[in-house]
Amino acid sequence: MNDLGHSEEMSASESMPERASIAERAAARMASLSPEQRELTERGAEIIRAGGLVAFPTETVYGLGANALDAEAVKRIYETKGRPSDNPLILHVSSIAMTESLVEINWRARLLMEKFWPGPLSIVLPAKEIVPARTRGGLPTAAVRMPDTAVALALIEKSGLPIAAPSANISGRPSPTDAATVRQEIGDIIPLIIDGGDTRLGLESTVIDMTGEHPVLLRPGGLPKEAVEAALNMEVLLPQDQKMIRRSPGTRYRHYAPSIPLRLTAPQAIPADAENWAWLGTEIPSGAPRIKIIFKDDAEYAKELFRALRTLEKSGAQIIYAELPEENGIGRALKDRLTRAAGG
Repeated sequence: MNDLGHSEEMSASESMPERASIAERAAARMASLSPEQRELTERGAEIIRAGGLVAFPTETVYGLGANALDAEAVKRIYETKGRPSDNPLILHVSSIAMTESLVEINWRARLLMEKFWPGPLSIVLPAKEIVPARTRGGLPTAAVRMPDTAVALALIEKSGLPIAAPSANISGRPSPTDAATVRQEIGDIIPLIIDGGDTRLGLESTVIDMTGEHPVLLRPGGLPKEAVEAALNMEVLLPQDQKMIRRSPGTRYRHYAPSIPLRLTAPQAIPADAENWAWLGTEIPSGAPRIKIIFKDDAEYAKELFRALRTLEKSGAQIIYAELPEENGIGRALKDRLTRAAGG
């Protein structure tokens, strides 16, 4: 298994002028590939075309990728992760042309693509027949996204295929934000892990449903809801029923859970009789935890959440108490992940 460690700190949209097109931003990102990364993405593309699985870094978390148009290859993703078959996958693309071959794009969705791609925004749209039902989780819609790392974009571009990719871990566990975690969980059952260093954001993409007259936030993530509202000059609604929520991955089953119980509370509300406990948050808690992880702000809390959960479950503590953030900006996505990790 070949690995390579490189960290990509700046987003494509930050490294190129605002007037740059999606294609220019993607090309600028891919131009940063090292010779070793070029070799590994070429090998990865061969595996993808042959129906195999490749783990690779995005700016959000590490993904476990397969040819999105090959139902048997997609089946291997579900089997490897132990993922429920009705939980749809996000289709990762490298161009608007590729996106147009997969879904029906309306003008609002195109506006969001032009504004935020490559980046942590997945857009749910009506799927075309070319997308297998297994990839869509049996739904008439599909979520599409253009990731913002050189490795991810090059892997898609070199394979010439959209890549279906959930997080590269056993289903229900905290998502991996580094290659070492991928190796620990599934490294012995997939042929290639491309190591791109730590992920930049640490939380999965925001998922917005754009099939109706109003955008709907199906899953908060790396792009704040407020940014989408500003770009569209309209309110992003919240889903009204489970039927709509199921259009997004990561919304109906327990996710992100550590191997020990997780409870959500305020820093000064730790039970007086709590024993052998760990703390996670931005404030110092009352009481005497066995171990505590204090973040400087919600952005760091979000970026390091999954790594911290894995660290604390191995600390010898019997339970984790975690602080809930305010529900705005990145805090909305952070609260969502904490709530799901706690079984909510």
